[in-house]
Amino acid sequence: MLLNPALDLELDRLLSAPPATVWRCWTEPALLCQWFCPKPWFVSEAVIDLRAGGSFFTQMNGPDGEAVPNEGSFLEVIPQRKLVFTDIFGPDFAPLAEPQSGAGLRFAAILTFTPEGTGTRYNATVRHRTAEDADTHRKMGFHDGWGAAATQLEELARTL
Repeated sequence: MLLNPALDLELDRLLSAPPATVWRCWTEPALLCQWFCPKPWFVSEAVIDLRAGGSFFTQMNGPDGEAVPNEGSFLEVIPQRKLVFTDIFGPDFAPLAEPQSGAGLRFAAILTFTPEGTGTRYNATVRHRTAEDADTHRKMGFHDGWGAAATQLEELARTL
């Protein structure tokens, strides 16, 4: 996939867990809640309707009582290989009127899980509507935040 440096942010990691296990961590709500946002933040609720048009919702909570709902839907689901989700559309591709998150970002995330040795090449590409949105996400700490979450994902996957 060609990246547009003005619109796209990317995280690419080799995780020491097989794709089937990394997939479970992304697609089973109880597992997703354990790693999805960098600590001390946590996810108190996750809804995953694993199909194109299915709901993808998380309720993220901060250490000072912050509550950030993130509503969206899946655009593409290829078991153990690829997930694409967005916060532009809700369930069954119904457009969402307003961003749920405090940052007001709208994006699509393309996640791939490629077998590599005994692990998984995990790639997350986040495509934004505007260069300003991408820059805001970058300044919010995209690489540190998504990187910390990927480390937590790997730690959990290694225990399964």
